[in-house]
Amino acid sequence: GFLFAAIMVAFIIGIGAAIFQMPMLNLVISGAFALISSGLILFHTSEIVHGGERNYIMATISIYMALFNLFLSLLRIFAAFTGQRD
Repeated sequence: GFLFAAIMVAFIIGIGAAIFQMPMLNLVISGAFALISSGLILFHTSEIVHGGERNYIMATISIYMALFNLFLSLLRIFAAFTGQRD
């Protein structure tokens, strides 16, 4: 519900930021995706622990993808703050 809606909103805003070349908005989108990925990791872990997810292969892939997206978002954020300064 909420996480899916947040993903869709961030995705649409991310497309707009890419089209209009807005670097600060890209940084905000990366932060939003980092928070959303963290929420997805918590959600999928809770589903596994409480028995809601029976297919462990799909659960593993979904947690892996959330970790991968979190890593990429953090890389974008750190890269923005470690730019060359004269």
